[in-house]
Amino acid sequence: MLDPAQLAALAAVHRRGSFDLAATELHVTPSAVSQRIKALEEVTGTLLIRRSQPCAATEAGLRLIRHHDEIALLERSLAADLPGLAPGPATLRIAVNADSLATWVIPALAATSGLLFDLVIDDQDVSQDWLRRGEVVAAITSHPGPLQGCDTIPLGLLRYRATASPSFVARWFPDGVTAPALLAAPTLTFSDQDQLQARWADRHCKRRRQALPTHRMASSQAFVDACLAGLGWGVNPEPLVAPHLASGALVELLPDTALDVELYWQFTRLAGPVLAPVTAAIRQKAGSTLVPPA
Repeated sequence: MLDPAQLAALAAVHRRGSFDLAATELHVTPSAVSQRIKALEEVTGTLLIRRSQPCAATEAGLRLIRHHDEIALLERSLAADLPGLAPGPATLRIAVNADSLATWVIPALAATSGLLFDLVIDDQDVSQDWLRRGEVVAAITSHPGPLQGCDTIPLGLLRYRATASPSFVARWFPDGVTAPALLAAPTLTFSDQDQLQARWADRHCKRRRQALPTHRMASSQAFVDACLAGLGWGVNPEPLVAPHLASGALVELLPDTALDVELYWQFTRLAGPVLAPVTAAIRQKAGSTLVPPA
């Protein structure tokens, strides 16, 4: 039998990245956290945490963290039938892409109660990887699956517009938005996984496979602010830029060249009962915000 306190220490160190932060979360000393993980490693006979900066679980450690999360979900489901157990709020770890978080996910999460959320922010093209590794119980992803042990619900299309300020367009695209001009005009990139600007350029301007000059900033709102300030052009979620397009503060690089990204809500079947209110809220908000699939 594995010690629940030791499993909780393992999960906390991996997710917080250090023994000190894990100790704060668990309301114990760093020494106690270290002793619990050492004892768990002795029981399992293998290294569970790489003691680096930040600390990270090994493959065996991730499997035990998944086991810890599954036990917590089962206990939460049991408590629904046995109210006398009176558990505290369940913490659900979910992978969400930044643009969904900035446009429609927060109101969906706010529509639920009795839950705490630990959100992992990552690109929709790789958020499924967090679910595959067992580090989250659900993800908003651009991949429909199938993923073993998981269910997938289509949510709709998040529509993007390639936008810039009028002064930026006048400066960098005086002869139109062409492939050579795109290789000179600075764009914006969220992270190394962000391919939206390149995809838009490939689709509409037949650019050669050359890297676009780019500013890097991991913030959906900063993308919009940078476009408004004339720092660069970017592919922005339509809900964020619609007011600026209407006012003329931003313009589309090429009219009516939307880029649609299909999104899915994917979650482990074991977490399904606990996630039910979240799933309902996600579906409702997505239905009123996202573009229905063709």
